[in-house]
Amino acid sequence: MFYTCGPNEAMVVSGFGRSPPLMIAGGRVFVFPCIQQIQRITLNTLTLNVKSDKVYTRHGVPISVTGIAQVKIQGQNKEMLATACQMFMGKSEQEIAQIALETLEGHQRAIIAHLTVEEIYQDRKKFSEQVFKVASSDLVNMGIGVVSYTLKDVHDDQDYLHSLGKARTAQVQKDARIGEAQYKRDAVIREAHAMQEKVSAQYKNEIEMAKAQRDYELKKAAYDVEVNTKKAESEMAYQLQVAKTKQRIEEEKMQVQVVERTQQITLQDQEIIRKEKELEAKVKKPADAEKYRLEKLSEAQRLQLIMEAEAEAESIRMKGEAEAFALEAKGRAEAEQMAKKAEAFKQYKEGAMVDMLLEKLPLMAEEISKPLSAAQKVTMVSSGGSEVGAAKLAGEVLDIMTRLPITLEKLTGVDISQAAGKTTRVH
Repeated sequence: MFYTCGPNEAMVVSGFGRSPPLMIAGGRVFVFPCIQQIQRITLNTLTLNVKSDKVYTRHGVPISVTGIAQVKIQGQNKEMLATACQMFMGKSEQEIAQIALETLEGHQRAIIAHLTVEEIYQDRKKFSEQVFKVASSDLVNMGIGVVSYTLKDVHDDQDYLHSLGKARTAQVQKDARIGEAQYKRDAVIREAHAMQEKVSAQYKNEIEMAKAQRDYELKKAAYDVEVNTKKAESEMAYQLQVAKTKQRIEEEKMQVQVVERTQQITLQDQEIIRKEKELEAKVKKPADAEKYRLEKLSEAQRLQLIMEAEAEAESIRMKGEAEAFALEAKGRAEAEQMAKKAEAFKQYKEGAMVDMLLEKLPLMAEEISKPLSAAQKVTMVSSGGSEVGAAKLAGEVLDIMTRLPITLEKLTGVDISQAAGKTTRVH
């Protein structure tokens, strides 16, 4: 046979084939009649009103404490469910609640005895936590879990709490009066500070406004200076640009004039070149040709005259050299003869010998000058080296004339100039 239960209760099946018993929290199970047995246990939350009347605290003050606790059998924990089944199977909810209530009340009394009235009254949370902690450890061993515990009321019959409240009330009233006075004082101080801060803020605001006005005026003046500067620079730049434009126009005009003048000069140069070429074609070339012809003709005549003069001079030179050689040979023969005579006439003095020589000199000069007197004409042409040739020829003639006395001196060993007392040279 099938049995079911809701989530707020648990079923325990025992008997044939169920060892240990089967525990089911909220569900269904099949039970064999006669050989198996089914039992139910509640899982509802139980609300317990835990009262502890006239319990003496640590200082011996009797107080009454009331707390509210929520407990239930834990169906989700198999071990706690098995423990609860062992302890409460077959008992009603009232009986289970009574057992849990007595346990909680005992722990509540024990904790009250270890605390003072002030600790319990002033720190209810701490008291509740202690009761919850101590009671939970014992109820867990019964399979019951404490869901919550709250301290509901604390009172006494000796007006201890009332007296404590009066003192506290007086202290609170005193603190309230002091606080009110301090608040008023602080309010006045704060008001004075606020007024001072207001005035200070007003002054600061005015100062900031003055600074802002000053900065505005300074910046405005600076901006005005900058704007005026920019305007002046713009005007000057405009004037400068106008001047530059005028200058560039003048330069371009000058360039145009220069180009025109250059073209005119080019045209004039071309005209001059044309006229020169025309003149050269009409006048210069014929004149150059005539000049060239005349130069060539003059050069030919000059060469002819030079050649004739050189030939005649060479002929005269050769003839003169031949005659001079003949005279020199004759003179040498005569000198040899005179030397022999001198040997023959050693008894003559040098004066006599000089007289003899002076007597012979005219004859010798006449013989020497005969070739020159035979020349009717001597032509000297200036053509590069002709002057040098003429000078050379004259020098040879003079050399022949001056060499004779020297030769005589060599032959006779007599200084003719000293012996005669006077020497005459013809240039």
